[in-house]
Amino acid sequence: MASTTMFLYPPTATRHHTPLFKTTTTTLHRIPQVPSYTFSTRSPSSSCSISVSATSRAMEALIFDCDGVILESEDLHRQAYNLAFAHFNVRCPPFSEPLDWGIEFYEVLQNQVGGGKPKMRWYFKENGWPTSTLFETPPESDEDRAKLIDVLQDWKTEKYKDIIKSGTVEPRPGVLRLMDEAKASGKKLAVCSAATKSSVILCLENLIGLDRFQSLDCFLAGDDVKEKKPDPSIYITASKILGVSEKACLVVEDSVIGLQAATKAGMSCVITYTSSTANQDFTDAIAKFPDLSDVRLKDLEEVLQNAVTA
Repeated sequence: MASTTMFLYPPTATRHHTPLFKTTTTTLHRIPQVPSYTFSTRSPSSSCSISVSATSRAMEALIFDCDGVILESEDLHRQAYNLAFAHFNVRCPPFSEPLDWGIEFYEVLQNQVGGGKPKMRWYFKENGWPTSTLFETPPESDEDRAKLIDVLQDWKTEKYKDIIKSGTVEPRPGVLRLMDEAKASGKKLAVCSAATKSSVILCLENLIGLDRFQSLDCFLAGDDVKEKKPDPSIYITASKILGVSEKACLVVEDSVIGLQAATKAGMSCVITYTSSTANQDFTDAIAKFPDLSDVRLKDLEEVLQNAVTA
């Protein structure tokens, strides 16, 4: 069994494939280093890890998370941030080029600082508040700093929407087929995302299509519950709306935060991890897959039937 460790990297500029930050001052030194995790597999040829017991239960509902499961969204967010930094010429002294968050850096950042505004606020606090077309000198007052963050976030959000609507973004492999199989077999189908409702609606309409979206038996976003994941509220609420016992629901998530929300709600959860979540601890998942391209509904039913009762 091999273990992998994620190291922290300073941001790099991807536009010209040369480092933008050449000093160590931009290292994520206050984000704790991600610990090593060891993944076990059922056999050397197996692509997933499955926990099994003799206990049986039938699947009545299949519930998908959105970001990271239906679409691999984090790099799209990173691109939108970098476009915003370039548009407003956001420069952290002493660097003369616009800020550009590199892939490795952002993978660590997005897993350890939640929310767009907190990400930027943390970064500017650690690396110095920037100059920009909004402020010729680095903002010093809380009011000006909040204004800078608000404008950047609003512009980034609109650019992210443009990327989603461009027609160039596709759902992750296997998702649409599993949704269709679930509906065809009479299972309840739901999407539960911690993101804002407008953002999730935009993604679903463009990635799964209007017909599939309107045929969902339940759709919940972060706006619909008081507490976001890892709080289980969104999944408990979905169970009530669907009229299905938590034990008969199977959740598809991509991160340990989503996994915790599902298991706290009393639901079994399978993981389809991404490059940025692959090293997280998925011990409580009943199965994990790199993607869903080779996973059929009958496979998920079998996994749930053999899962350890929570």
